[in-house]
Amino acid sequence: MFTGDYMVQVQLRIPEQTVNEIDEWVNEGKFRSRSDAVKTIIALYEEKMKTMDFFKMLMKRSGEVEEKPEMLIPLENVED
Repeated sequence: MFTGDYMVQVQLRIPEQTVNEIDEWVNEGKFRSRSDAVKTIIALYEEKMKTMDFFKMLMKRSGEVEEKPEMLIPLENVED
């Protein structure tokens, strides 16, 4: 997941309840450590943002195709 990246240590302040929840996840074996939990949560957020950007692009393209249907490529012309 983070291979090849140089890791930098940072300090952050988060609510105690959130730390308790993360500790609970670690104790349940969902994460190896607090650090692993935070890195995973950030990675999931980044993936969510990429998905949202992709969705917005699809919606924009859908609108463009509605206005100009000749832009569509017939499915028989799409290779597997």
